[in-house]
Amino acid sequence: MSDKKITIAIDGHSSTGKSTAAKQLASALGYVFVDSGAMYRAVALFALSEKIVHDNILDKQLLIERLDDIQIHFKYNSQTDKADVYLNDVHVDAQIRTLEVSAVVSLVAEVSEVRAKLVSQQQEMGKGKGVVMDGRDIGTVVFPEAELKVFMTAAANVRAKRRYAEIMERGGPVSYEHVLQNVMERDRIDSSRADSPLVQAADALLLDTSNMTREQQFELLKSWAMERLSAL
Repeated sequence: MSDKKITIAIDGHSSTGKSTAAKQLASALGYVFVDSGAMYRAVALFALSEKIVHDNILDKQLLIERLDDIQIHFKYNSQTDKADVYLNDVHVDAQIRTLEVSAVVSLVAEVSEVRAKLVSQQQEMGKGKGVVMDGRDIGTVVFPEAELKVFMTAAANVRAKRRYAEIMERGGPVSYEHVLQNVMERDRIDSSRADSPLVQAADALLLDTSNMTREQQFELLKSWAMERLSAL
């Protein structure tokens, strides 16, 4: 196998297990993992905290004007062996995973100026290859030349159950119906937005996780990555 490194782009719907699988794969390969969705969630958290979005209505112009006030970076946490997300030097991992943020993150991601700012940062992170990045437009926009592209999906009810369990584990409370509605609305917005809609890249491998365990997902992804590396 070649000692060269590749770029791995994992896109797909919310709550398909993208971040978990990407994190596992990056760890196994010794690559850098970048959760691009966390970056959009951080912007959404900023918009909420600054009252730029309320009642699911986003003041797009004000958000654009405040973009220079938003600084996002990842910092490796040796205790958890993962990269923590920081918004303006504040650790926000827990805050960005709430249902409140989930409800508005797609609205924020629709804004072209937000996408341009974050895509530029993401491309900078992946310049040296050896990166696994997951999100909505990694294989189509951020790294269109990635050696391995994967599109992950699962049935909406399966994804809602996973998301519901995660939220309840962190203390909830929230109804399953509310989570399912949020999942379906995010799908609608992500797939229909004018700028970089969520679509499967023509050369991406499809991974439907509806009936797969996390271990099965990881093993399949790892085998695909090894195939690409062996071909170098």
